[in-house]
Amino acid sequence: MKQMESGIILKNDEISDRIFAMTIKLPGIAGQCMSGQFVMIYLDRGDMLLPRPISICDTDKSSGLIHLVYHVVGGGTEHLAGLKPGASLRALGPLGNGFTIKDGLKNAALVGGAVGAAPLLLLLRELSGHGVRTSVFLGFRDASFLGKEFKALGADVHIATDSGKEGFHGNVIDLLREQNSAPDEFFACGPKPMLYHLARYAKEKNIPCQVCLEERMACGLGACLGCVAKSAPGLEPETIKVCCEGPVLYSDAVMLDE
Repeated sequence: MKQMESGIILKNDEISDRIFAMTIKLPGIAGQCMSGQFVMIYLDRGDMLLPRPISICDTDKSSGLIHLVYHVVGGGTEHLAGLKPGASLRALGPLGNGFTIKDGLKNAALVGGAVGAAPLLLLLRELSGHGVRTSVFLGFRDASFLGKEFKALGADVHIATDSGKEGFHGNVIDLLREQNSAPDEFFACGPKPMLYHLARYAKEKNIPCQVCLEERMACGLGACLGCVAKSAPGLEPETIKVCCEGPVLYSDAVMLDE
């Protein structure tokens, strides 16, 4: 059940160019999180009234901690990046529908693009708990992050960079095709073009594919209709409120080519 909770920032470090990792003590929220869910972070500034949605990267339920990874892209996230350990922060969560792990799943492939890699870390932890063998494919422009954290959980990790500075030279979908990846199911989060091409690849292979959408949100509760996506042709209703009906959906349920 979602709740509003105030917590203390324990860490807020830049781990790559304009990418920050934040750890907050929020025991109420941490105890309920599942992979693919998110929190709305309140900035408590008069000139920034709307909260910011951030996917949950990982949790430590025994210590009441949640870990967030976010990209600094505007004034709100710039403000977050300037907060120091010891500062307090309000969060509403956990919100949205997360990833589904079906009984009998044996092999999974996680596909992340840039900061979209973050929510897949908690998913990997959950899959490991179910005994699922997992490969991780991560795509970046120049430099990777979180790779060590994925490897520490026992995953087979593959990196692709557009620049070729690290790992496979090209995008992560090209990497999947080169390796002819064919798991029992794909799980993904990242930019919509990446999700679109992954969905096409999954359809070619007749493999189910869950995608975690990244959309702008104002409330996170389904009231403002600021995060509406289009359903796949022929499905009713014709629109999806990503914050409460997602953010995780099957790729054949939503339009990804916009």
